[in-house]
Amino acid sequence: METITKNLYEQLKKYFGFEAFKGLQEPIIKNVLEGNDTFVLMPTGGGKSLCYQLPALMLEGTAIVISPLIALMKNQVDAIRGFITDNNGVAHFLNSSLTKQQAQDVRDDLLKGATKLLYVAPESLTKEENVVLLRQLKISFYAVDEAHCISEWGHDFRPEYRRIRPIINEIGAAPLIALTATATPKVQHDIQRSLGMLDVQVFKSSFNRPNLYYEIRSKVNTEKEIIKFIKHNEGKSGIIYCLSRKKVEDLSELLKVNGIKALPYHAGMDANTRSNNQDQFLMESADIIVATIAFGMGIDKPDVRFVIHYDIPKSLEGYYQETGRAGRDGGEGRCITFYSYKDIHKLEKFMQGKPIAEQEISKQLLQEAAAYAESSICRRKLLLNYFGEDYIEENCGNCDNCLFPKQQFEGREYLIQVLETMLAVKEKFKTEHITNILVGIINSTIKSYRHHEHELFGSGADKDIRFWNAIIRHALILHFVEKEIDNYGLLKVTPKGRAYLKDPYPVQLTEDREYSESDDNDEVIIQNKGAACDEELLAMLKDLRRSVSKRLQLPPFVIFQDPSLEDMAIQYPITLDELKNCQGVGEGKAKKYGEDFVQLIKQYVDEKDITRPQDLIVKSVVNKSSTKVFIIQSIDRKLMFEDIADVKGFTMEELFTEIEAIVNSGTKLNINYYIEAVMDEDKVTDIYTYFKEEAEDETLDAAMAALGHDCTEEEVRLVRIRFMSEVAN
Repeated sequence: METITKNLYEQLKKYFGFEAFKGLQEPIIKNVLEGNDTFVLMPTGGGKSLCYQLPALMLEGTAIVISPLIALMKNQVDAIRGFITDNNGVAHFLNSSLTKQQAQDVRDDLLKGATKLLYVAPESLTKEENVVLLRQLKISFYAVDEAHCISEWGHDFRPEYRRIRPIINEIGAAPLIALTATATPKVQHDIQRSLGMLDVQVFKSSFNRPNLYYEIRSKVNTEKEIIKFIKHNEGKSGIIYCLSRKKVEDLSELLKVNGIKALPYHAGMDANTRSNNQDQFLMESADIIVATIAFGMGIDKPDVRFVIHYDIPKSLEGYYQETGRAGRDGGEGRCITFYSYKDIHKLEKFMQGKPIAEQEISKQLLQEAAAYAESSICRRKLLLNYFGEDYIEENCGNCDNCLFPKQQFEGREYLIQVLETMLAVKEKFKTEHITNILVGIINSTIKSYRHHEHELFGSGADKDIRFWNAIIRHALILHFVEKEIDNYGLLKVTPKGRAYLKDPYPVQLTEDREYSESDDNDEVIIQNKGAACDEELLAMLKDLRRSVSKRLQLPPFVIFQDPSLEDMAIQYPITLDELKNCQGVGEGKAKKYGEDFVQLIKQYVDEKDITRPQDLIVKSVVNKSSTKVFIIQSIDRKLMFEDIADVKGFTMEELFTEIEAIVNSGTKLNINYYIEAVMDEDKVTDIYTYFKEEAEDETLDAAMAALGHDCTEEEVRLVRIRFMSEVAN
């Protein structure tokens, strides 16, 4: 064992330049090297990729890495090639982005035995030609990266992931390692069951990222707030997530107009542009990427200093994964989310038309995200609790709720009230039903169970729904209550909760936050926790890294990561042998990239004689003519609105708003072809007649009130557009 451990550390230093492993990396790698199936739960930035990359380099044969995104595969392959001096064919990816010749080159390297790591998407894995190819190889092990994609309770569910186990069985047996950065206990069980790994050894790292600062802000003057924040963090890398492609395009354009180096990224862009924008961000030609979640797993940049969510994500898992892109090198990472409950309603509306089970799952996940946003409990404590981990500190000191706490109150009687209500209704209901009983809200469900006749009905009417939601959330954190996620979120009182009812004790609780125009929190300044180093030299080293990366067409962090440069600015290495001793610099990296850096440092040391040992005026975007022209031309060609929206990445509501703006500005559009396809002629006549003869104004509310429930908002808007176009223009 001692010999194995020594060899492990030698290989770690040789290939990656590290002196020591992080967290659970060492026992995980040993388990893989011993040929055992392995399940890894490790947060973003914890070093998951090393857990399969190092054993792949050490073992005989080729490791098959199943990964969900082409961008991520390219990123990983570039990184591994950057670490290894003689990298001829050592790592490849096999997917639809390759030309026939490139794909053949990959196959040749595989059959020669030169390739230690092969990255494939699950879709590529199932192709018969690839199955035939892989059967000819000696496979060291299979690695399923981003394994949460297997579970429909995960935030990136991919049905293709469900087919991985049968395909592996068809190709040939080999050890299996599954890795994910985000999984609740429910998602973890789903992954293990699907991959046939129920009895596997599980390595679970803490989900706590102490260097990340979490903050939720009211969604007021959001664009101005974002520009102000970026200007105060000039030169730092950041990612801004938006839910719609249209918002991505608009916001990135707005940032550019205001002198910020920003680029868009979403699935509706052509592959070359998308890839080019990602590369510019990695190469530090752009500071900011504005993206949809399509960018979520396609980035491996360690020095992202902030992640901003323009919209609340659809789940806490998505939120954790996306905020986890910040501060992967252990340095500063600020996570700012703009929140409005209107966004929750909008997202719930998008679910309509999907299967009921899918709607229920999505609604639960969404409500968890809303609860997190509105809560005044330590955000770190809430997040970790969601992933089945307890955070024992009362105050993390690195989130808005801890830095600006709300006043506490004694919560014993409220907790008792909640627990008694759950038990009174046999623990068969979700949060919404319990709070409705407490507040005294009568609806069809309450009536059907005759709960409006219960003595506890209305017992908490002196408080509102939000208050009781907060109490239930506290009860979950305290483990007095648990949520049966398999059973659509039914609330159960735990043994600890029953014990509390028998012997209650004082508990200090806090009310939820309210997010409105008046909720204006002071800006929080987070100090950089990096080590003291020569800032002037560090700036010069970063400039040199940028120029080398441009010359070699490699992302800067592939050359040297920030901690390596910071260590150079402390150690002042002036030879390659000295450089090898800096953090994250191995022999291969020193030989490959080090010469320019040690020359710069030597010159700097000689010259310096060093002994070594605002309110912003936001410019607006006025030119949106390309979108306007596209819509007009599409309608002239009689394209269906759904197809137009799909091409531009719009929701139907956003498309209607754009068309209304075009018509209201004086352009005549003939949308009769679409109306005839989706509406009854009599209904069209009724609505048109209303606007022509009855309406006092064009407002939707007035029209809906006058026309009754026979018409939908979408139908009224359609006919109003036709009316305005024909009559006003």
